[in-house]
Amino acid sequence: MKIWTSEHIFNHPWETVVQAAWRKYPNPMNTAVIGTDVVERDIKDGVLHSHRIVSSQWHFPKWVEKIIGVPKVVYASERSTVDAEGRQMTLKTTNVTFGTFLSVDEVLQYAPHPKDPAKTLLKQQATVSVEGVPLCRYMEDALTKNISFNANRGRQGLEWVINKINTEVKEIDHLLSQTKKSLDGITDTARKSMDELSASTQKIHF
Repeated sequence: MKIWTSEHIFNHPWETVVQAAWRKYPNPMNTAVIGTDVVERDIKDGVLHSHRIVSSQWHFPKWVEKIIGVPKVVYASERSTVDAEGRQMTLKTTNVTFGTFLSVDEVLQYAPHPKDPAKTLLKQQATVSVEGVPLCRYMEDALTKNISFNANRGRQGLEWVINKINTEVKEIDHLLSQTKKSLDGITDTARKSMDELSASTQKIHF
């Protein structure tokens, strides 16, 4: 069994990072993930509970593929909780494919940075276990290295989504600003027309 851990600080508020985590796929950095399907979603005691199936394409060395065989699409079960009041998000992912001899359990925890609430601390841990096939320990090492590599790309993907969200917010703010200007212009025009009409009516009356 191999255990891998990592910590990363995002220079963004927790709410922004969590929103990006929900919209993480698809992104150009994590092309292996090809789909996410919501199985169940519920709110209990103010905490959002979700269960999703993640579809992806795993790429192993040729010798590994000859030993275990690799289907075109592999699946993982992801269960998550989001506590908006406590500002905590936890995702737990377990592989479904290869479950008879391979176990990859991953936990991600997003929380405000303890020293700077404007930033977000990500704690990540993965436990890899391979049994019942040749070269178990070697495969565990290879999978752990792959997880580390993908974790880095995952953080890059999250930054990409955050940038996309910030761009969308700016575009919406710009659109609202332009709409407000247009409405103000229409209101001013209507007010001037009413004033002119009122003045004309008074002249006719006298």
